[in-house]
Amino acid sequence: MIIARSPLRISLGGGGTDLPSYYQRFGGFLLAAAIDKYVYITLHETFVPELILKYSKLERVTRLDAIEHPIIREALKLVGIPAGYLELTSMPDIPAGTGLGSSGSFTTALLKALHTHKKNLVPNAEIAAQACAIEIDQLQEPVGKQDQYIAAFGGITCFHFHEDGRVEAWPASISEETRYNLEDNLVMFFTGYSRSAGAILQDQHARSKQDDQVMLENLHHTKELGAASRQALESGDLREFARLMDEHWQGKKARSGGMTNPKINEWYDLAKASGALGGKLIGAGGGGFLMFYAEEAKAKLRHAMRQAGLKEVRFRFDFEGTKLVIA
Repeated sequence: MIIARSPLRISLGGGGTDLPSYYQRFGGFLLAAAIDKYVYITLHETFVPELILKYSKLERVTRLDAIEHPIIREALKLVGIPAGYLELTSMPDIPAGTGLGSSGSFTTALLKALHTHKKNLVPNAEIAAQACAIEIDQLQEPVGKQDQYIAAFGGITCFHFHEDGRVEAWPASISEETRYNLEDNLVMFFTGYSRSAGAILQDQHARSKQDDQVMLENLHHTKELGAASRQALESGDLREFARLMDEHWQGKKARSGGMTNPKINEWYDLAKASGALGGKLIGAGGGGFLMFYAEEAKAKLRHAMRQAGLKEVRFRFDFEGTKLVIA
């Protein structure tokens, strides 16, 4: 049996500038962190001449073209694995549609497992590039590149998305003390809303393509906030990082009418009144997780969010990226 896993992620600054409609014209910059919540892919050979797929649905097929799951279908084609004598299962720690980049994590873990099955030695940077090729080029999904790359690399990582499509990645130069304090003081709560990011990202993609100046100025500023967030973390100024989170959230809300709703705004205001120094909604928007930075007031913040009915998910950073668990 082969078991591969990829971490989920949180965006720390610059989210949205990794979409082709933006970076192909202006270049993008983004800072993201992988967390110790994972998508697992298991793969093993069977004795029946069909492909058994288990995810939120069950599929049994004998032809690749008959596979309903688009990412699995395209990944099998890319790696060159025929439909038959295999069982493939996906198991996430946190469900899809919650803003933590699960699609990119799923695709990178899937490719890692399939390449291992074929005895292909493929570096994680190439795994990320192939995942982007499947989701963005083959399937024409309105997504960016951050999810695939942070899942593959892990860590707290800076990404420069070049106009020609190249992706430059390097670890943020954060001291151990700052990293531990950041990890201890970030708290994350599930809003109870799951959603597809497609509609919000499609709106951003279309308006960027149409030279919508409001959207482009918003994304230019978001890129500047990403660089400023990196500088704050690398200098150890976590209170400035928290302030930038709040500024990022205010700009993010202005990007799309579907980014938030009255309940999310109410919870955000409650968190700020309960000691959060800054925060934002993780992912494309509309639901998923609210993340806040708090220091001495963490206990008060947690109590207020629990009283409001939100469930906390505690996490640590992951520094391994996409990897084999068993092969």
